[in-house]
Amino acid sequence: ERIIVLRFPSSRQEWLRLMCAPADAVAVWGGESAVEGVAAHVPPGCRLVEWGHKISFAYVTEEAWADGATLSALAADVCLFEQQACSSPQVVYLDTDPGNTEALHAFAARLADALAAQPAPAASDRDLDPAEYAELTTTEHLARLEEHLGLTRVLAAPDGTWRVMADSRPALTASPLHRSVWVKPLPRKDLIATLRPMRRYLQTAGIAGSRTDIAELSALVLAAGATRVTPVGAMTAGYAGEPHDGVYALQRYSRRVAVQADARFAATACLDDLARPAQFPPPAGPLLDKAAVQALNRGVDRGDAELYFRSGGSTGAPALSLFTYEDYDTQMHAAARGLLAAGYDPARDRTANLFYCGGMYGGFISFFSILERLGGVQMPMAAGPDHRATAEMIAAYEVDTLFGMPSYLWQLLHEEADLLRAYGGLRKIYYGGEHFTEEQRRTLTDTFGIEVIHSITYGSTDLGPLGYQCRESGGSVHHLHADLHTLEIVDVDEDRPVAPGETGRLVFTTRARRGQHLDRYVIGDLGRALPGRCPCGSHAPRFELLGRLGEVMRVATYFLNYRRFAAIAGERLGYGGELQAVLTAGTAREGLTVRLESAHAPDPER
Repeated sequence: ERIIVLRFPSSRQEWLRLMCAPADAVAVWGGESAVEGVAAHVPPGCRLVEWGHKISFAYVTEEAWADGATLSALAADVCLFEQQACSSPQVVYLDTDPGNTEALHAFAARLADALAAQPAPAASDRDLDPAEYAELTTTEHLARLEEHLGLTRVLAAPDGTWRVMADSRPALTASPLHRSVWVKPLPRKDLIATLRPMRRYLQTAGIAGSRTDIAELSALVLAAGATRVTPVGAMTAGYAGEPHDGVYALQRYSRRVAVQADARFAATACLDDLARPAQFPPPAGPLLDKAAVQALNRGVDRGDAELYFRSGGSTGAPALSLFTYEDYDTQMHAAARGLLAAGYDPARDRTANLFYCGGMYGGFISFFSILERLGGVQMPMAAGPDHRATAEMIAAYEVDTLFGMPSYLWQLLHEEADLLRAYGGLRKIYYGGEHFTEEQRRTLTDTFGIEVIHSITYGSTDLGPLGYQCRESGGSVHHLHADLHTLEIVDVDEDRPVAPGETGRLVFTTRARRGQHLDRYVIGDLGRALPGRCPCGSHAPRFELLGRLGEVMRVATYFLNYRRFAAIAGERLGYGGELQAVLTAGTAREGLTVRLESAHAPDPER
């Protein structure tokens, strides 16, 4: 992709024709003659995006027209950018009748004083080309001639750097710019009738008055055709994402398209994943740990810290993660796409959100937001100690899908097994934060009739969603959210990539975040990359989670992984409950004790 900039005179019509011929759209800025000249070369079917001549004005009520602060703010609007901006005021209307020339001239004199108090224009702004100078002097001299007819009064700087032209006729008149401003009477009752015929040229209206005046006049000027209303003093200001000339400009350069797919694509949220892998430059820089990220948080601009979440549930002391709402929305949409890939059906599934809520933790509110974006039916119950009440609500509201952490869902299902089995409506579980063992999955299927058990997302509070499971993924295998992050797998002890398929530290770099860039963040998880394309057809990279660095224990000369103990308990003993490994240091040797729940052991005596 590239941008080519050419500069050539408009007399080169053949060049203009050649440039317009293959275009899907042609944008042109300028007056009517410029737009017409380019439009003549735009071929049929090509979109012409025109940004034509615009006029902005101020409207001042009697309450404000003698106020010194209002006059200074208005003069600043006139002088800033030397009226070269479309939003610069060229006309000031007073909310008074045309016959009130006394108020008109008095205001013009006060505005002249305010303009005189402004800093002088830069030397480069005083260097007008002959056409600009001719227009400016012609307008001023004609206005002076009309003074003899009682229609105008002209006040100008001795050095010609500004001029105020009071005119008793309300009609909208363009200014010759360069600190030249008309002052005209226009009672609000006549506002629409006077300005609406010129609506194609209107842009910004700066209004000064009482709160009630501003509310009433805003509606009137917008009905007359203005596309923007601001306070006087802020006419040339703006904000990120503000419409321009009544439209969001990017929409004029784009087109809306739609692809309708059949039932085979029910779990495909993005067709691009089936066509090609996402490509990003390789990450660079040092590895970051939790402490380094928290240090970076202290430098985040307050405007980019709109949403605070507490983190630290699995490692270390609680800390804060910061997001803009825009970044949060992007991440929730990505997580929603991942949930579709895992087989969630927003049109049919009835979901109980049973993640923990409160304490500034993001689980519950994030999945509330995800379901909101999917339009899924949800019962935002949250995890709570009263399992009987939760189970009764599940049955009463015909819930068939549970969101939550495995430990809580396991307790809920077993403590209220009789009620929930009698209900018999549960079909899907989407879990996060922990993992179900294979034995626990078998129990959920055989005992409770659960048909779908998938990770709801793989993520961290700092980075947001990192991976998702498709319907072909099992255990701890996930696809990478490749539109949000890149993934490296590096050696446990060194900053070097591991060989394909080997276990290493997972290192993530954000790629779609405005407020904060987290490059090469080591989140403490271990994993390995899986080769080949997934049977689901997606090109998104796959990886398998293999625990956390803290789950690897050293006993004497051996490194033991907590997940291996859990797997052996399920495979050899048929155990499906919680498991705890306790490491102790004795005087002669170290000890390792594995604790199991007797209530979930097939044979408590073994």
